[in-house]
Amino acid sequence: MSTFLFDDIVFGPVQSRRLGVSLGVNLLPTNSKVCTFDCIYCECGWTDKGENVGVLPKREQVVAKLESILSERKQNNLPIDAITFAGNGEPTMHPNFAEIINDTVKLRQKYYPEARISVLSNATLIHRPKVFHALQLVDDNILKLDSGIEETIRKINCPLGSFNLEKLITDLEAFEGGLTLQTMFIRGEYEGASVDNTTKDEIEQWLNVLKRIKPNKIMVYTIARDTAAEGIIAVSKIELEEIAEKARALGFEVQVSA
Repeated sequence: MSTFLFDDIVFGPVQSRRLGVSLGVNLLPTNSKVCTFDCIYCECGWTDKGENVGVLPKREQVVAKLESILSERKQNNLPIDAITFAGNGEPTMHPNFAEIINDTVKLRQKYYPEARISVLSNATLIHRPKVFHALQLVDDNILKLDSGIEETIRKINCPLGSFNLEKLITDLEAFEGGLTLQTMFIRGEYEGASVDNTTKDEIEQWLNVLKRIKPNKIMVYTIARDTAAEGIIAVSKIELEEIAEKARALGFEVQVSA
């Protein structure tokens, strides 16, 4: 499939379905995807597991590039709604993630105090104290959970290394509701097996997990670009709204993107 990598440390801004005019920050290499997951739907393609993984940008490089762009856009009266950590994999893997978040908070206050700082994360490293505390400093810590069933997560997200769903849920509960939970709904076939996290059982288990985590907001969405694996199908806006209504009935705020 025709997937892509972000080719710079700071990219965009792009018009995000969820975050508005969003300036992206990529803390991963520009020539390879580095992640703790290998999601079959990832727009960046497959995670690089070889020996030729690129170099992570240094903290000083990230800060210098981000300040340069923020300053230029401010001088030209150009809007920024969000500064979003995303890019070519899992941003919390960067060894200076917490320090870079602190730097970004200061730059935001200097140039765009109304802009929100967002982090898109698969939540696999939130057990690390520095990552956990850094995520509490941002406006939108958007953490992924694509199913309430571990077997399904292993099919869709393909965790690299150790993974335990119950441990992840417990770690998410530690935020005491101070997070946005993001779920990608898809269906299709991968390696000869059916993949579908929209079934009745899947939705029931997902709702049960929501009751435990109690996120202050939920984002449900589906694929909008090419995916790493072939045979992955987007879920319709109507179906996403039906799923969202089940969560809203429990009292949750839900944003739907399709």
